[in-house]
Amino acid sequence: MPSLNFVQAFLAVLSGFVVGFSLGLIGGGGSILAVPLLLYVVGYSKYPHLVIGTTALAVGLNAYVNLYSHYRNKTLRVKPGIVFALFGALGAFIGAELGLITPGNTLLFLFGILMILVAVMMLRGRDNIKKDIQNPTAIIKQTANRTLKTALTGIAVGIASGYFGIGGGFLIVPGLMFSSGLAITEAISTSLISVGTFGIVSAFRYAISNQVDYIVSLLYLSGGVFGGILGARLEYRAPRQMLRLIFSAIVIIVAIYIIFKNLPSL
Repeated sequence: MPSLNFVQAFLAVLSGFVVGFSLGLIGGGGSILAVPLLLYVVGYSKYPHLVIGTTALAVGLNAYVNLYSHYRNKTLRVKPGIVFALFGALGAFIGAELGLITPGNTLLFLFGILMILVAVMMLRGRDNIKKDIQNPTAIIKQTANRTLKTALTGIAVGIASGYFGIGGGFLIVPGLMFSSGLAITEAISTSLISVGTFGIVSAFRYAISNQVDYIVSLLYLSGGVFGGILGARLEYRAPRQMLRLIFSAIVIIVAIYIIFKNLPSL
């Protein structure tokens, strides 16, 4: 376990703030930066698996803490959130198992590719979804189909989340919109149930292999709490499309750096 100096501790808190702010504001994306921030800002580039496990725990705890702000905003939808989270937890455990047996440089290289895909998905994100008015029988049938679709989508997203040690909000938000028919603001809030669950399950598997730095996770969490509160307050005021554009550009730049950093080691 690497030692942590005062400057690194401060940078860990600052990195956590960035992660929490993004989770609160756009329901995802922050966790995709949690890994590179710990790798290259805090200075843990020699410990890729430790970084994955540590950020998984930090992002998971951060998401759970920030749930309250969204609950107060009355945009949290508990039932689809729990279904997605429970089935996704199984996928997250499988993904974490696969991540541990993947060489560190290969894992980071694939992570860089994922970041670019995330940026593209965020740029193409929708701000609303239309809901049709149907008769009661159609609604019952649609509810059953949506529950099954939510469960299957949760497993798939959970695998990706566990493999890369990320919250997966960038996948969970569109996944909830697709499978449960939630509007964007509802999906953002509800996604935090799964972000928290996936992170904790993934971190548990990494902790078994002694690949979690609990001090850094708590530092990330301390910064993330304040960032999440601020992000949730700005959720309805910020120009969402411009935020997506700026955030996606940052993600792509970081992704290119990670890919070229780890390409020679493959």
